[in-house]
Amino acid sequence: MTLTQATSTNEIVVLENAGITLPQGYKAGGMHCGVKRKKLDLAYIVSEVPADVAGVYTTNLFQAAPLLVTQESIAKENKTQAIIVNSGNANACTGEQGIQDAYQIQKEFAGQLNIQEHLVSVTSTGVIGELLPMDKITTGISQILQPEFEAEENFLQAILTTDTCAKHVAVQFTIDGKTVSIGGAAKGSGMIHPNMATMLGFVTTDANIAHEDLLSALREVTNQTFNMITVDGDTSTNDMVLVMANGLAGNDQLTKDHPDWDVFVNGLKVVSETLAKKIARDGEGATKLVEVQVNGALKAEDARAVGKSIISSNLVKTAIYGTDANWGRIVTAIGYSGVPVEPNLVKVSLGSIPVFENGLPCPFDEAEAKSYLEQETVQIFVELNQGNSSATAWGCDLTYDYVKINASYRT
Repeated sequence: MTLTQATSTNEIVVLENAGITLPQGYKAGGMHCGVKRKKLDLAYIVSEVPADVAGVYTTNLFQAAPLLVTQESIAKENKTQAIIVNSGNANACTGEQGIQDAYQIQKEFAGQLNIQEHLVSVTSTGVIGELLPMDKITTGISQILQPEFEAEENFLQAILTTDTCAKHVAVQFTIDGKTVSIGGAAKGSGMIHPNMATMLGFVTTDANIAHEDLLSALREVTNQTFNMITVDGDTSTNDMVLVMANGLAGNDQLTKDHPDWDVFVNGLKVVSETLAKKIARDGEGATKLVEVQVNGALKAEDARAVGKSIISSNLVKTAIYGTDANWGRIVTAIGYSGVPVEPNLVKVSLGSIPVFENGLPCPFDEAEAKSYLEQETVQIFVELNQGNSSATAWGCDLTYDYVKINASYRT
């Protein structure tokens, strides 16, 4: 994968065309094993050595079997060395058989790698309520480490369901004179809603950082990125983000007291935010990325709540699809967000166009507003004028195609 389209964010170099195999010591691949009709559907990530790992998981009470098995395995020593993923079948709501199938997948892949079973994390995505075709998956696992299947692009394609494109990014920066890399890949297009995890995300790094500090960084970043996107208000049974850190960069171990701690956290945030925005833009049937910036809140939690409320509103989303500058829907979403705002202090703008201020509508050119809403990226700015906290949320418009896709998802 060529490392082009590089941009710099302070000390952090962003590599849009790189991903999970940029950090030292990782390989990835994917193949078609038959869960889906024709497309790639079985994928893996493997580290040369056991990696410290941190994860965040769906808040849906119906957690799929792979999540239960993975959480149990990680808890044994907070390490993982490999991830195996199938798409096309979620292995969710499949009872004890689903649990046993997840354990078998773990055992089969561990055997191929000659590592302990608990060092394999298992992930599935796809249709809920159907048992996995285990004969096809186990046959695939027996072949997947062959050289012809090793390619990051194969991994990216094999994890997708209704996504229209692969999602990946990487960053590099220097810590203790060592080049440290963080790479990320994700899938997600529908059943996307805040409250961790909102999708499947896989992050690799060669940084030397212990589990507890890695988990702290992931949770901090998740609240600002993955938990700030929505497509349709549904939180899936299988949502998960895993971060592996194998330490091969050779830096001194990162802790919150390390002088470059913020550099690492910012790098993780850049990767997570980039993936989150790619997911929001690729919402099922979407034609636009919608960004809501909320400023002037009393606390960050208030700003996040207002942003999520706006981005989750189907009325706001359909108005943006229809290029209708219906600011009343935005104000309404602010009002039911649960945040005690003062209506007469609130200001709302569509891009640079003020539409509401001091409790009253602002005169604006409807044609200009409509033209703005026709752009591929639409920004909504909200000023609460109550404090100094801010947050940004991302989502997409709601189109006819979303209904078409989800009306026939199983067929």
